Amino acid sequence: MTQRSSLRHAFSLALPLVLALHLLPFSATASEEPAPTPIGTHTIGFTAGPFFPLRVGTRQSSKLFGEAIMPSWMVTVTEPLGSGWYQGQLAFGAELAAFHTHSPVTAYGVGLTPKIVYTSTAFGRVRPFIEGGGGPVWTDLGGRTPEQPGQFNFLVWGGAGCAYAFTPNWAVQAGYRIMHISNAGTRSPNSGLNFGLPFLGLTYQNF
Repeated sequence: MTQRSSLRHAFSLALPLVLALHLLPFSATASEEPAPTPIGTHTIGFTAGPFFPLRVGTRQSSKLFGEAIMPSWMVTVTEPLGSGWYQGQLAFGAELAAFHTHSPVTAYGVGLTPKIVYTSTAFGRVRPFIEGGGGPVWTDLGGRTPEQPGQFNFLVWGGAGCAYAFTPNWAVQAGYRIMHISNAGTRSPNSGLNFGLPFLGLTYQNF
């Protein structure tokens, strides 16, 4: 996997998001500071990015590179909690994770994970967040890498990022995730695969 190839894949994922921003209607009230998100607000999002291997154990030998797309939905469930820089709101939702590895083997995977997100509301339009989730995943890597004996596995992930609300409804975001795929001890071996994933995203809130 060359650096040029990695940059090309990252650009191919980021380009649709950049083009979408040019097509979105900007509100006349975009300059106003956004209020906290009302409880019950639904947010749909789309994030994507390239991933690369993270080896944290001697039994993890595979070096898989690829791309992932993560459409998601969540609902805000609390008023702002706390005060000061850590003031924020909690949301629960679900996410579909679909990925493709292109080096050194070609494979595909798809999973569905519940998710939890804590978003800071202390900085106006700029909204840092932390998030995490986990759930079942199917991948045809099973039997093709020493860490994956079967096709049915579990995906656990966590990450952090920052969103910028450029209208009352639309926001762009960027961040970084760490993902772990393993079979939760249901088969042997169970050394698992770990990935790092920088991502870009676009979200829409429907009040």
